[in-house]
Amino acid sequence: SMHSCSKETSPFDPLLIESKTAATVVLMLSSPEEEVLTKACDALYKFASKGDENKVTLLGLGAVEHLYKLISHEDPVVRRNAIMVFGIMASNHDVRKLLRELDVTNSLISRLAPEEDVVIHEFATLCLAHMAVEYTTKVQIFEQGGLEPLIRLLGSPDPDVKKNSVECIYLLVQDFQSRAAVRALNVIPPLLELLKSEYPVIQLLALKTLEVISKDRETRIILGESKGLDCLLKILETNELSDLHVEALAVLANCLEDVHTLQLIHQTGGLKKILSFVGVSTVPSMQKNAAKAITRAAYDSENRKILNQEEVEQCLINLLEIDNDGVKVAASQAISAMCENLASKRAFGLQGIPQLVQLLSSDNEEVKEAAVTALANLTAASPSNASAVAEAEGIEPLVNTLNAQRDGAIANAATVLTNLAMQQPLRVNIQSCGIMSVLEEPLRSTNSQVESKAAFAVATFGCDADARTELRNAGGLGPLVELLHSKNEEVRRNACWAVMVCASDELTAVELCRLGALDILEEINLSNCKNNFSEAALEKLLDNNLSQKYSQMGYLSSSNIITDGFYDCGQVMYIVFCVRKGKGKKEEEKSKEVTQITPKVQDEINLENSRWLPPPDFILLDYINDASKTILPLMTTREQVMALAQFVADKMGGPIERDKLHDFSWELHISEIEFELKCNVVPIGKVKKGTFYHRALLFKVIADRIGIGCSLVRGNYNRAWNEVKLADASPQGIAGLLLPPQEYIVDLMFEPGFLIKQGSAEADQYKHI
Repeated sequence: SMHSCSKETSPFDPLLIESKTAATVVLMLSSPEEEVLTKACDALYKFASKGDENKVTLLGLGAVEHLYKLISHEDPVVRRNAIMVFGIMASNHDVRKLLRELDVTNSLISRLAPEEDVVIHEFATLCLAHMAVEYTTKVQIFEQGGLEPLIRLLGSPDPDVKKNSVECIYLLVQDFQSRAAVRALNVIPPLLELLKSEYPVIQLLALKTLEVISKDRETRIILGESKGLDCLLKILETNELSDLHVEALAVLANCLEDVHTLQLIHQTGGLKKILSFVGVSTVPSMQKNAAKAITRAAYDSENRKILNQEEVEQCLINLLEIDNDGVKVAASQAISAMCENLASKRAFGLQGIPQLVQLLSSDNEEVKEAAVTALANLTAASPSNASAVAEAEGIEPLVNTLNAQRDGAIANAATVLTNLAMQQPLRVNIQSCGIMSVLEEPLRSTNSQVESKAAFAVATFGCDADARTELRNAGGLGPLVELLHSKNEEVRRNACWAVMVCASDELTAVELCRLGALDILEEINLSNCKNNFSEAALEKLLDNNLSQKYSQMGYLSSSNIITDGFYDCGQVMYIVFCVRKGKGKKEEEKSKEVTQITPKVQDEINLENSRWLPPPDFILLDYINDASKTILPLMTTREQVMALAQFVADKMGGPIERDKLHDFSWELHISEIEFELKCNVVPIGKVKKGTFYHRALLFKVIADRIGIGCSLVRGNYNRAWNEVKLADASPQGIAGLLLPPQEYIVDLMFEPGFLIKQGSAEADQYKHI
């Protein structure tokens, strides 16, 4: 302690006691004589000062209860000596417990009155400071009006009283009720006064108290008005006070949060001082706190403008270089917060990105997470910053960060990579690092943030065929389909989107269906959880899995081109096997392609498709060849449609008379083929007697091959038909306007080649409604 004042002592010789005589001395506390009481207290003070054991001894002898009575004794010397023993005994935990039971705070607060002796002030405040550690006592002191006298004693001439009072206030303001109360009692001027004390411990406690109360905005305003900011800045500028710098900065840090106060500091040149101070400081805790203060201040857009004017970016970039993980984390977080300001975002792009990329390889997971989060914020909607990350050779470390241990790091790494992927060359670069196989693990995360960002990344990179294959081979489709079940709306939406993108090719679509994606998507679309992507994903899956689409929806559009391995899951399955997919090829190429059956292609198909495929349907190939030669050269689509209808009817048993339809025994023919093939899967080329849906299917298959646009619609009672859109022969309508094309149903049964207008009675009859 700083005991400077020599305490007044009793005119009697000090009574030196041992433990065995302590009991006798405690008994003397019941004496009616003031002289005896004064002596006894003095002796007990010396005995208790020797250590904790002695305090416990006195506690056991019942000294505390006696002393409690004496601290309110009318004789000031008795009062004083009793409270001295009380004060030093209160440092013991068990003594404090008893003091709380005895409810002593009221008596102690009464001892703070101005007319009391300085020594009484010293030990009453000491005792209160010991007790205020406990929450219930804080509330009691507050409710019993202890704050006002404590604040008054901050101006005491005695340094011990100052120290104990400020310590007590520091403990009390941990509770928010007391924070508002001390503000109303004008605590700030006396606290600022204590900053000038010659005792560092007093200065430190005053700063710590200011740090707690400046968490409240009203206090910060008063601090600004009381010239408090200048006092704090002076401390920062004084090298001799370096042991107070951390705390002074902590108070200023609170003030930076407030636009009003920040502007004050800015206008008086204080912000420049703080930043340059942080720049030259070599104390990590200091640098860390400064960066945290900037982070908090940067939550406000006005503050961000001011910090940007003071070039805070350079200060933060320098902190990234400091050899301390805590500082690196805090600086990265501050960069994240400042990114909201576009000028700052650009400034960091020019300089901070290479440093942040380096931190991705840190051994410290927290550093890695903070750095990658900053990169996520820097690259959001900023192509130039995304390019800068790539130039800093950030792609490989980012892909590696997808294996990090912290969920935040994984989620943000996925975000940065998707931000980069907006640029085609960078996307290719990222794919070449094998991102799709690395994403398989994050897709299995249990953290919805990670699941969501991983699915988003799959959606971003899945637009490339090789990337889809990589994901398929890495086993990533399974966990992706699982995410469709997620309870989290964003995860579900991103998973639907990723499924939609991945369903862009047949192999992946088939695999997704095998994993149950169709059922889940249908369930989502029927529930109130449906989203824009769930419906689109279902459509895309079916469009790339036409057998499934036709079986579920009974409809194929003109853009659904039937390819290898298509089957109709009607009563009997018909497989169409055209060897090569001809999507988007020019027609001549298509027809050439069809004729070239090579063993190599056959092997490729068998390898690629895990499902069973029958041998090539050579009859069908001949049909397609013939149709290409005879029908393709015709001038108009109308002529081609009519010719193809006749061609198809011809191969499937010719025209049928309406009233003889029931005699057309196609079923027997089909079962003969099944028996011959020992298989209920019939290649369509084998069917020589076909009814509506055999013919419609064959029509669609050949039409798709030779480039006639038509749909395939399944009705009831073995009916199916094709719809085509044709412009009228004289498309000029009234006033020379182009008329929209008409929809027709193609008759393949009764008068093959006849075009029936959609919506007419004949059309309904053909559909057999």
